[in-house]
Amino acid sequence: MKVFRLDRLDAERSEGGGAYLRFLKERHMSAGLYALSPGETDTQTAHAQDELYQVISGRAELTVGGETTTVGRGSVVYVPAGTPHRFHHVTEELRVLVVFSPPED
Repeated sequence: MKVFRLDRLDAERSEGGGAYLRFLKERHMSAGLYALSPGETDTQTAHAQDELYQVISGRAELTVGGETTTVGRGSVVYVPAGTPHRFHHVTEELRVLVVFSPPED
């Protein structure tokens, strides 16, 4: 078993100076914590893996392919592999748990 605390992961991510911290990589999946501040630009591109986003805190718009929706705490979004997507119009500090399958490189 592996147990993680989101507050500690967020501190580690922040100390590293990046928006993303991968904290788990296993044979069939990986997971990370993604963070954006209001006004910050989401620079990610389409990934080769399926993704599952769970918004832990904050509020933003998320565009996946040609669809846009508002996401906030408790939102869970599936993004198929190869689909362009990005968070934008971040209005509250955004923290997102990201699960990739298969694992990201």
